[in-house]
Amino acid sequence: MRLDRWPRSFAIFVGSAAFFFLNKDFLALGHVSHILAQAFFSFLLTWAISTANYIINEIVDVPYDIHHPTKRFRPLVKGEINKYFFLSIGIVLSLSSLSLAFIFFSRAFFFSLLSLLLAGFIYNLRPIRTKDIPFLDSISESANNPIRFFIGWYAFASLSNVPPLSLLLCWWAFGNFLMIAKRLSEFRLLREEACKYRASLGKYSKNSLLIGMTVSALFFFITYFYFAVTFKLQSLFLLSPFILFFLLLIFRKTLQEKEVMEEPERLIKHPKFFIYTIFLFLCFLISFFIDKPGQ
Repeated sequence: MRLDRWPRSFAIFVGSAAFFFLNKDFLALGHVSHILAQAFFSFLLTWAISTANYIINEIVDVPYDIHHPTKRFRPLVKGEINKYFFLSIGIVLSLSSLSLAFIFFSRAFFFSLLSLLLAGFIYNLRPIRTKDIPFLDSISESANNPIRFFIGWYAFASLSNVPPLSLLLCWWAFGNFLMIAKRLSEFRLLREEACKYRASLGKYSKNSLLIGMTVSALFFFITYFYFAVTFKLQSLFLLSPFILFFLLLIFRKTLQEKEVMEEPERLIKHPKFFIYTIFLFLCFLISFFIDKPGQ
């Protein structure tokens, strides 16, 4: 069920923070306790849907995970778990989460949450299974970033209040950069077993993956600066060199790592990455309070 990946659902708070940043009057009018409770509830519902997606992924990927150096030891691959019972847990989580979202949140929030579930189907299940199609695999997987952004945004916003497209594309491009980095790591270190574990890896080359990472990084900065210019956010310009350095660190680690980079978010387990990530977070937090969008 990959419960250790619950921090991924924190991504919805990027959407919530962006909403309050661009609608500071709403933050001034709201009760802090109510906002915190709603944010926590939306996080739990997102976590439940994400877990259901991981269950689906775990079941359909058994024939492929057997070729992975560490995933072949997962209980489902070793036949230690009944997949139908496992699937029933995913169904219960999905129905419970969507039902609660329908009752307690807006329709925009409900459909955003439903989109996260459907994105998992498209990524994992045939006849589409974008996971097997080069570059479309990273594009569709990183689509979870803007979907989670929508979830966090519409936990508080009305349907008519739409987030800036530039910000959505920026958040997607950052996710795509990380997903291609993961594939480059797998391609380098799994070698001849790579295409057996992930079909798309048989159609990649090292150069194409490097180009993919570079293009994603460029697209990230184009949309990042467009957002900063549109809303006259000077602090974002000041932060851009630090973000560039962060991306270069990931780039370097991807090329030098001596084992497969399982998941990008695990980078923060390394002390240097953790400290630098906290530093960037604090910089954005300061910007949140001192910047006045559009002024």
